[in-house]
Amino acid sequence: MSPITHLLVGWTVLEKAVPERRDKAIVAIAGVLPDLDGLGIVIDFATRTLGLPETDYYQAFHRLYGHGLAAALVFALVAFTAAHRRLLTAALSFVAVHLHFACDLLGSRGNGPDDIWGIWYFAPLSTAHEIAWTGQWPLVGWQNMLITAVLIGLVLERAARRGYSPLVMVSPRADRELVAVLRKWRGIHSDR
Repeated sequence: MSPITHLLVGWTVLEKAVPERRDKAIVAIAGVLPDLDGLGIVIDFATRTLGLPETDYYQAFHRLYGHGLAAALVFALVAFTAAHRRLLTAALSFVAVHLHFACDLLGSRGNGPDDIWGIWYFAPLSTAHEIAWTGQWPLVGWQNMLITAVLIGLVLERAARRGYSPLVMVSPRADRELVAVLRKWRGIHSDR
């Protein structure tokens, strides 16, 4: 799934369990961090665009360093050091990372039906055992688009009720404006 969907999954499922906004952000971001191992795609794109010898860092490293138990433990440790409620935030960050893994196993297939993207849970220490699901739907499939749309709807509905959204991680002022607009729309629609 896309990083945006991963963020929305983590926020929607876990944010209510974390009382402080900073810790909510840490948990939500932890759900995206496994995709750091896919940043090689930027180098691959640059080498192709600039006419340099091609690289294949994305295919070589994505799902190898960020999508396993070792990475989940590292991300939880980082969350522990950065959080106010350390144990809770670290534990929920560990859960958020595993939600990321589950989402990838569900919907990250490539273009062809045999282009299944698995996870080597014990990598980078061992790639002996891959976890994969043959029913995996395409990364750009309608299922992922529908899930993302539903999550956006849930996040906006909750923002109107709770008074904040994931936007608070980037700009509290913009988040207040968004909530005000959502509450205004909600008031308009509830009058009908």
